[in-house]
Amino acid sequence: MHAMSVTIVIFTLLAINAAIYAATGRASETVDALAWFVLLALFFVESRCPQWTRLPRNAAVLNLLRLIAAAAVLWAAISFVREHEWLDALNAWLWIGVVAVLELEVRVPAWIRKQRRLIITLSAALYAALTGIAVVWFLQGEWFDGYDAALWIAAFALLEMNLLQLAAANPSSATNAL
Repeated sequence: MHAMSVTIVIFTLLAINAAIYAATGRASETVDALAWFVLLALFFVESRCPQWTRLPRNAAVLNLLRLIAAAAVLWAAISFVREHEWLDALNAWLWIGVVAVLELEVRVPAWIRKQRRLIITLSAALYAALTGIAVVWFLQGEWFDGYDAALWIAAFALLEMNLLQLAAANPSSATNAL
């Protein structure tokens, strides 16, 4: 299957999941799902259309959307803690860590190149922990949460592969993509 087709399928499934959380979940789950969906879409647009995203008006809108979505993610992560939803909370904070590493990779690539071993170890640990959470959800019979977690891991793996392809094709494009 072509990479764009896989991306469309994953985005469609994530949109369906967000709708299911909106229809059946707690407010924190709904906000979390929708905000992460917006952030993933922004990462995708910025990595695939860097010239368009650099236009001043477009950049301002994208930055505003990113700020709103990031605030919503943070609110949801704090809400999970307040609700004593420990797996949801751990999952949310780990994803915040993944995004922080991604932001570093595209915003300070020179430092990242110097710290490559540390970044690879940190990324592997974050994804291993996220995979562990998905497994725990499956083992607890929370199949939808486990499936959603696995789908998000696949989505971010695709995003990271896209960034690696951009970096290989044009080292400055991945750096400026986000």
